[in-house]
Amino acid sequence: MNAPTDVHAAPLRPALWELTMARMRMFFREPGAVFWTFGFPLLLSIALGVAFRNRPPEPAIVAVTSPQLQQALAGDPQLRTRQLDDGAAREALRTGKVDLVVVPGPPIAYLYDPVRPESRLARALADGALHPKGPPATVDKPVTEPGSRYIDFLIPGLLGMNLMSAGMWGIGYVMVDMRTKKLLKRLVATPMSRPEFLWSFVVMRALFLLIELPILLGFAYLVFNVGVAGSSLLVLAISLLGALAFAGIGLLVASRARNTQTVSGLINLVMLPMFVASGVFFSTARFPEAVQPYLRVLPLTALNDALRAVMIDGAGLRAVAPQAALLAGTALLTFVVALRLFRWR
Repeated sequence: MNAPTDVHAAPLRPALWELTMARMRMFFREPGAVFWTFGFPLLLSIALGVAFRNRPPEPAIVAVTSPQLQQALAGDPQLRTRQLDDGAAREALRTGKVDLVVVPGPPIAYLYDPVRPESRLARALADGALHPKGPPATVDKPVTEPGSRYIDFLIPGLLGMNLMSAGMWGIGYVMVDMRTKKLLKRLVATPMSRPEFLWSFVVMRALFLLIELPILLGFAYLVFNVGVAGSSLLVLAISLLGALAFAGIGLLVASRARNTQTVSGLINLVMLPMFVASGVFFSTARFPEAVQPYLRVLPLTALNDALRAVMIDGAGLRAVAPQAALLAGTALLTFVVALRLFRWR
């Protein structure tokens, strides 16, 4: 007796093939999906390769509190010494500006953060420079001061990145989505001006920041003990300027975009350089000196630098005035240009 045959077996392969090819064509018609699948990993690899390129090791930075110690350590090319008073040396260690503090004895004392590999390396190099012929008569005084940890560096960067993402996607993408759904066309008939419509997005971001910022900073403090060394009001003001700057950029990229695919590509084009090169996850000092002036004028770099200066160093308004001016200028310029370019349809 012959086995029963499945009448659907014959067309199964052609149907599966056609469906698979249809999905492939749909994928390659989405510029955003193609970029994040193929382009973003390549660009990120290039940027990280430039930042962490092969080069001679950087000398460890050591703070000393006496000229005798500075003279003893100056002979080691792997060490870069800075003579400071005791209070300034401890402050430099707290903010991560030096890897080790050497205090004269007897016995000689090493102040360092044992969690940081750079500090442990600096301690070993200082041992070798001070006592080349035998075990040194020293005492370790490990410190874990807030500001010298990587998490203290990371939290302001993540806050700046979140403000950038919220401004670009929460405003730019949403506005173009409203345009494609014909919602903007309906709003033209209402008694509302173009500036009022655009300002509503900016004010929304400012109000949302009042909810967003306390949650992020409160979480960082409760979970990681990351506090604010400076003024909390100044952190709020800088965050507000950053939110307004990226809200203006979001409005600008959305002012003429006709569909969500176009605005997604524009948003990625604007965000990617700042995502990699503005010091979110690692210091911008890792990039070559030739590109440093360009990195300094990126809005996210200014925002991250200002937030870190206030949260870690306790800086005041005068110290972060250049970054604040850059963010305010970006917000004003982008909003004015977006107002001139904006189209309802």
